[in-house]
Amino acid sequence: MPRRQFLKCPYPGCGRCVRTHAGMTNHVRRFHSHLPPATIVYESDFSSRSSSYDEDSLHSNDEDSRPCDENGAFVPSDAEPPSDTAPATSEFHPFSDRVQFETADFLFTRNQMSAGDIDFLSLLWAATLAKHSDTPPFSGANQLYSTIDSIPFGDLPWKSMTLRHRHDDPNPPEWMTAGYKVWYRDPLELLRNMISNVDFADEFDYTPVREHTADGIRRKDLMSGDWAWQQADIIAQDPDTHGSMFVPVILGSDKTTVSVATGQNEYYPLYMSIGNVHNTVRRAHRNAVVLVGFLAIPKTDKAHADSVQFRKFRRQVFHMSLSGILHTVKAAMSKPVVMRCPDRHFRRVVFGLGPYIADYPEQALLACIVQDWCPKCFGKPPDLDIMCDRRERNVTEGIMLAYERGHYSQGQLWDDFGMLVDVVPFTNDFPRADIHELLAPDLLHQIIKGAFKDHLISWVEMYLERTHGPTGAKKILADIDRRIACAPPFPGLRRFPQGRGFKQWTGNDSKALMKVWLPAIVSYVPSDMVRAISACLDFCYIARRNVHTPATLDALDDALQRFHRYREIFKATGVRSDFGLPRQHALVHYARLIRLFGAPNGLCSSITESKHIPAVKEPWRRSSKYKALGQMLVTNQRIDKLAAARIHFQSQGLLNGSLLDYVSSAEDDDSGEVDGPRVLNYMDLASTPQRQHSRNVFKLAEEINEPRLVELIRKFLYTNITPIDPRSTPDIDLEECPPLTEREKIYVYYSAAATYFAPSDPCGVGGMHRKHVRATPSWFGGAPRFDCVFVDLDEAVPGVRGMGIARVKLFFAFKYCGTRFPCVLVHWYEFARETPDSQTGFWVVEPEYNENGDPNLAVLHLDTVLRGAHLMPYFGKTPVPRRVDHTNSLDTFKAFYVNKYADHHCFETVF
Repeated sequence: MPRRQFLKCPYPGCGRCVRTHAGMTNHVRRFHSHLPPATIVYESDFSSRSSSYDEDSLHSNDEDSRPCDENGAFVPSDAEPPSDTAPATSEFHPFSDRVQFETADFLFTRNQMSAGDIDFLSLLWAATLAKHSDTPPFSGANQLYSTIDSIPFGDLPWKSMTLRHRHDDPNPPEWMTAGYKVWYRDPLELLRNMISNVDFADEFDYTPVREHTADGIRRKDLMSGDWAWQQADIIAQDPDTHGSMFVPVILGSDKTTVSVATGQNEYYPLYMSIGNVHNTVRRAHRNAVVLVGFLAIPKTDKAHADSVQFRKFRRQVFHMSLSGILHTVKAAMSKPVVMRCPDRHFRRVVFGLGPYIADYPEQALLACIVQDWCPKCFGKPPDLDIMCDRRERNVTEGIMLAYERGHYSQGQLWDDFGMLVDVVPFTNDFPRADIHELLAPDLLHQIIKGAFKDHLISWVEMYLERTHGPTGAKKILADIDRRIACAPPFPGLRRFPQGRGFKQWTGNDSKALMKVWLPAIVSYVPSDMVRAISACLDFCYIARRNVHTPATLDALDDALQRFHRYREIFKATGVRSDFGLPRQHALVHYARLIRLFGAPNGLCSSITESKHIPAVKEPWRRSSKYKALGQMLVTNQRIDKLAAARIHFQSQGLLNGSLLDYVSSAEDDDSGEVDGPRVLNYMDLASTPQRQHSRNVFKLAEEINEPRLVELIRKFLYTNITPIDPRSTPDIDLEECPPLTEREKIYVYYSAAATYFAPSDPCGVGGMHRKHVRATPSWFGGAPRFDCVFVDLDEAVPGVRGMGIARVKLFFAFKYCGTRFPCVLVHWYEFARETPDSQTGFWVVEPEYNENGDPNLAVLHLDTVLRGAHLMPYFGKTPVPRRVDHTNSLDTFKAFYVNKYADHHCFETVF
């Protein structure tokens, strides 16, 4: 592989050389943070390889979101925020100290211990402390619960309302006479708590934001979208609301089942968030998604379940419930209310209904349309993708007015417009709200579970059965399953030991299969089917990006056009007669919705579905299961109180350091947080070296059966000590290289951790993500595991052309002349073609060998490794032998696809 020039550390006496500007930033941050800044001159602290991050100019309207005092009078923009109110008599009130608070939080929130177990633990604890004349933090469950209930923060009681059917039927069925109870908490107070959460201070937009780059406007969080600007402009035009902060109220609802047993096991939670917090915060929850209430689920017997009256009533209950729950917020959508913000300033706040997160059946219910029609446009099945006018509130109201005047019949509204006449969207009760506009794009149900799992996977199986018959199709599907099972291990990649043959699919199952399915079907289906699936996957991964620019939206449209062009193969082969599928049709609206609301990954139903676990399923499991809802409400209230208390204590600086630091905080006060620049990526060896390997480099070479190890290390040292030599490593005479002796101790490691900026993947609030790379002779006591990596060759060249791909053979470190060198021994791969594969879009690589047939090996500095790489075998046309599995596929096959679908960061960088 070609050799790059090095950058030398500017700090006197260091002498460290690295290959990249990003590596220099990491080195200075890690080894010289205690020294005064040196003069470091280079273009940017961040590698150009990151397509998702740079420091852009941010533009917002300075007249919006002006600070005020607690009475609503505006104050100068540079005024200091008012101080908090005086704390309670005890710092940790109502807890006696930090230990008691941490114990309560651990037992109730983290461990979710039952009352009986808490009592028993407290008894054991008391017995161990008796000899010291001391007592445990709590005497039992009752004291624990009463203390939590006394927390003054986040105290929002549950309320209820009962909905009934109005009728004059002399013999009504039971559902007409029943009362349907809706439980909820005051959403205005929930919003007040969220807006005042100091934990959001660094991830909160007070005004709509325009992020400008040389490539155009970037759309990321909700407040960077056009819709937020439009709403803020409307608010600014009203003298009564001018200067107020606009807060979009994001809603989401989704039925969930807590048990397959009979009885009351279905619940209908309603969640809420605000659009000012960044997408990464909402995806990480961090108290930015809260449970508002539980909607009623009207039920009846089979005789009435399909009756027109019951279905109408069920729709009305849904919309009446939403309107009733949100009634306390309605006034604040037109008249500002003063609230405290994360930066501790008061501001006048105007709310507005924002995007609604829901899957397709619920979108149809929200939009009051006929099933299988589009809630966004007047696309009519089965020809949904024919360009149609958008649905808008004023258009819908105009059609309804014409219906009421007799210009349309109910049947015409159903057949020509796909509209229902017996219910009105709840959004019509609120200002500036159009449900057709506010329905959010849903990556999980529209693309991942919809277009990919329910459509493409099923269609491929139907094609195989039509083409090869049931017996032949089963044989081919069995080999596809073996191919999937051959996927080499990779962090975050689910293994499918039996292929994709499982009965009940989850969203995570579908996401995992997306990463490995395409290479497994090549050669078994026509090329255009492979291209259609590749285009669909491209669309999903582009849409899932954390940041969108005009270029990514163009790429999104290109992927959609390719998908529509190549999916015709399913018609040509008789698998489909049409594509009248609402979830697949929804893809045509994504580009516009991204311009309106920013990146869809902050509005995906996976956010609300994952909230089901702590808000519904775990509280249900902790209940007695008899009339469980009341117990679930109390559990949620206590969890929220503890979370609010933690935020308050943190804001007061009471939770700094560990518990032991707190107990013995007596004397030492010299420590503190260290700020540093955000970095794109860095690699760290495991904290502990492996003791079973020789520390002598010559003996280690014999142990790992790599006689060239010493030679490669010497050449590595030469390139680091004399970085200005333009020759490539193989051309360097070994006699010119520094000698190695038995005095140099070498330490072997079985893994290294790559930490990098990957906001499109599951990540921390700052967007950082970590994956481990393994190089071990035995993984969990089994077969060896030697992972692959991307190596930085030229950061000025975008995409995979500026990278090398290699397989790790050994992680090690040694000291030479007082300098520690963390290193990696790799076997290089070379690209088999100049361009990606025309069917799949993957780059294809092969293990590289020199003219003697020996593997092309190299020792590299760990700083040159960017992150782990995932390779999928290039299977060809022959079935996978039974002896091949995930542990040996990298050793068995001769060529490999560079899997750009391994994760979203990989998709954004490997192109």
